[in-house]
Amino acid sequence: MAENSPDLTDDTSGYQSGLPGFLGTIDTWISKIEAVMLALGVILMAINTCVNVIARYVFGEGLFFSGEINRILIILITFAGIGYAARHGRHIRMSAVYDALPHKARKALMIFIALFTSAVMFFLCYYSYQYIETLYGRGRILPALGIEIWMIYVWAPIGFAITGIQYLLTAIKNLTSKDVYLSTGVKDGYSDTETEVL
Repeated sequence: MAENSPDLTDDTSGYQSGLPGFLGTIDTWISKIEAVMLALGVILMAINTCVNVIARYVFGEGLFFSGEINRILIILITFAGIGYAARHGRHIRMSAVYDALPHKARKALMIFIALFTSAVMFFLCYYSYQYIETLYGRGRILPALGIEIWMIYVWAPIGFAITGIQYLLTAIKNLTSKDVYLSTGVKDGYSDTETEVL
């Protein structure tokens, strides 16, 4: 791709919600918190892995807690990332039938998809909370770090809840606007980003 292609835009920086008032403020704040969590998670995982590799090859022994830290960070990144992807309209879409529909049918289908996905996310939030309660009752701890295992899975219900809220807000956005939206700030459509090779 060309470096200075005018069609390519970064929709992840400076996110502003497409929702008015209080809902838009909540959406923007959640987006900022998720972005910080994801950035810190990836940076900390990279640092942890690099330090562990250096320790292994320079001192002959890696950090005994490195694997557990990466496990915690992977869980954090995964469940913070699902809400972030939903907010920026980055989830995989199977849209062959959807694209063939007229505007009103696409809008109705998008509202249904958003509401159904929101319900599924809240359902998964409930069951992940039940799972954490089970882990809490067992009292197991991570061997190297000594923290209780349930603490590292707290991100699962939080991530599912945030994603459910995001899809609910997407349904509200589609109900209150003329256009079809993939998320509160991303309008449905495709941009032509192909460049001609001479």
